[in-house]
Amino acid sequence: MASETTTKVKKKAKPTAKPARGGGGRHVYETLKREILELDLSPGTPLDEAALAERFAMSRSPIREALVRLSAEGMVEMLSNRTTIVTPINLMEFPRYVEALDLLQRITTRLAAQYRTEADLTEMKQCAEAYEDACRSEDHLDMSATNKAFHMAVAKAGRNPYLMESYGRLLDEGRRILHMHFEFTKNSVKGRSLGPEHFTMIEAIERQDADAADRLAHEHTALFHDRFFDFLQAKYHEDFKLQIS
Repeated sequence: MASETTTKVKKKAKPTAKPARGGGGRHVYETLKREILELDLSPGTPLDEAALAERFAMSRSPIREALVRLSAEGMVEMLSNRTTIVTPINLMEFPRYVEALDLLQRITTRLAAQYRTEADLTEMKQCAEAYEDACRSEDHLDMSATNKAFHMAVAKAGRNPYLMESYGRLLDEGRRILHMHFEFTKNSVKGRSLGPEHFTMIEAIERQDADAADRLAHEHTALFHDRFFDFLQAKYHEDFKLQIS
């Protein structure tokens, strides 16, 4: 495998609003998570507790609490020298990421077809419609959030909390990948939303066709894979055309 390549996205962090009383740690967590997902905080960016305490005008205790929570979700890495950084995105590992995503997406969708209830179907349809609304408004953060919400509604219908937890973490990692190429797909001839596939998956789940649900979930992952490779080849064509196949 070729040497590790990480993204370098340089943006200035957004100003923060004053948190509600008693909600300091949650406010820091939510603000940093949003900035990480939107790539306002670049992969690999150091997160200094003292600097963050000054920025948020609070003690280091809620800052540390937020960083620990982000670390548990894979958003930041706490290194052995007590340095904390935004978790790098290793583009060379993207095929392995998609491999794991495909397996979890297929099994959770298959299980949803077997065990779904009417309430589950209602929730899936609402989430799919919310994603379409986000696409129409071109709100990238809302697009990635509603996309995750749809797939988690499918996983919830599958009634396996262990698969659901692992799947949720992969989807969170994928949200940063989605943000890397949203503008590219929006301006691309291939840039239609993934929404129609969501509704087709719901139809298979509704009629309890597990084989069709499995196949559609796989095709859905393949579409995401192909679009991201188009993005990589457009942005990094010299580096990636020989290294990724």
